[in-house]
Amino acid sequence: MTIPGQPFPLLRLPLPPMALALMALAFALPGLAGHDLWKSHDAIGLGIVHEMARTGELIVPRVAGHLWLNDPPLYHWTALAFGSAFRYFLEFHSAVRLASGAFMLAGFWLAYRAARDWIPAQDRSASASAGMLLLLGSVGLMVHAHEAVPELATLAALCGAFATLAAAATRPLAAGAGFGLALGAALASSSWVAPAALFIAVLAAHFVHPAWRTRRAPLFLGAGALVALLTGSLWPAALGLRSPELLAQWWAAASQTEGGFAAGLRYFINACGWFAWPAWPLALWALWSGRRRWREPQLFVPALAIVLMLPGLAAWGQRQSVTLIPILAPFVMLAVQGVPTLRRGAAAALDWFGLVTFAFFGGLVWLGYVAMLTGVPPRVAQNFFRNAPGFVPEFNAFLFLLALALSSVWIYLMFFTAYSPTRSIARWAAGIVLLWGTAASLWMPWVDYQKSYRSVALQLRSRIPVNTACIAQRGLGVPQAASLDYYADIRPRPFDFGKPRECPLLLVQGSPQHEFDAPGAGWTKLADLGRPGDRNERLRLYRSAK
Repeated sequence: MTIPGQPFPLLRLPLPPMALALMALAFALPGLAGHDLWKSHDAIGLGIVHEMARTGELIVPRVAGHLWLNDPPLYHWTALAFGSAFRYFLEFHSAVRLASGAFMLAGFWLAYRAARDWIPAQDRSASASAGMLLLLGSVGLMVHAHEAVPELATLAALCGAFATLAAAATRPLAAGAGFGLALGAALASSSWVAPAALFIAVLAAHFVHPAWRTRRAPLFLGAGALVALLTGSLWPAALGLRSPELLAQWWAAASQTEGGFAAGLRYFINACGWFAWPAWPLALWALWSGRRRWREPQLFVPALAIVLMLPGLAAWGQRQSVTLIPILAPFVMLAVQGVPTLRRGAAAALDWFGLVTFAFFGGLVWLGYVAMLTGVPPRVAQNFFRNAPGFVPEFNAFLFLLALALSSVWIYLMFFTAYSPTRSIARWAAGIVLLWGTAASLWMPWVDYQKSYRSVALQLRSRIPVNTACIAQRGLGVPQAASLDYYADIRPRPFDFGKPRECPLLLVQGSPQHEFDAPGAGWTKLADLGRPGDRNERLRLYRSAK
């Protein structure tokens, strides 16, 4: 549609599937390759896959030789397949990280299908578009979607579980099997809390919604429970056959509460404020505007799933933002229903907030890039080089043109988009694509220079005497151990206080400000290393005099 006197035609919403697919690719692909292992979740996930590739051990996950039973290995198996298939075209860690992109794209497609087929709407294409855009636009995914984290597989699986609910009444057996398969995949990827909460919510919906209480309902629930348990128990069964002790250890870790329930609940509720934006305010609006039909499964199921997930994560989840990734699925399914009824003033406020926010931060990305390359403005350039001493920026024409194209498309969407109930979330999602895409294209070398352990590992390797029998370590974190193993094949063993000089070398992770963890007399320091600009961490290598 072209308006007289306007240079470009107005873009009509909702976006067609091809445009949504291009937007999903523009978000998911930048940042997967081209950077090293990052502390901490990315390094741990890639370290597990590297260990699997090195040893061929698929049942007992390990990081740098150390047992890791925190997460079931479905994500890591998938990542290993990507790493093996693409390692001749990309560095192994970049090839492995493609699994995260695949799970994100699957999550977008399944959220699209769930919103289109399950959420009642006059315009199914608008509902489907909203489901995909709300998931893509979630602030918490912007960085985590490009790391090797198993929760991404759980998110995709939960979106798939919602997509199967559309056929629960008409094809209960097939839909139940699909629902159970999706929940089983979620169980085999990370924590059991999110899939358990969703199953309980669906079960409860059969009691509060009369249309779901049919003779066919037990078929759906029974098939779902059976397939979920069978799928989710495959890895624990294999682990138990390998070692009953390891199975007991995994179960103790999976069922043990974290402690401090109230503090954990406050943390996750507060974190949702930014992590699930803009889905959570739209979800609240959907509940309020549809309060008279709260028994309908489309409202009841995702709302109860969120209510169950939050205390479940507070009790059994680690207090870190990555733990919240699975909760985005029910937030999005609920928020989709708030989009059509959102007051025009509220939609305009969200629209303008997104415009101002991404114009500001997108402008900062470009300003920082120009400052790095030219030194102008000097104060901005000094801030960049102060945080990454020794960094030498290089101009990359392809990445520059990619960032320029993303910025141009965003500007077009901001000023030449016809009004629609989905305009605010479409332009918000476009802003997320702009911000991440330009940052990944223009700032990635600078960020990677600071976050990578590659140079530290290689320098440390050069300081280790030839034919060293073993290296002990004190205070070495799991991400650091994974990075040292991956880049330099350094695999220190835990320090034995009973036999302090069993290994001639000792690696200590400590603070740059002091050496309180130094082994004391009789040890000579061989290396004192850290990442450029890192003010919190040093790796020190000592050699015993005896």
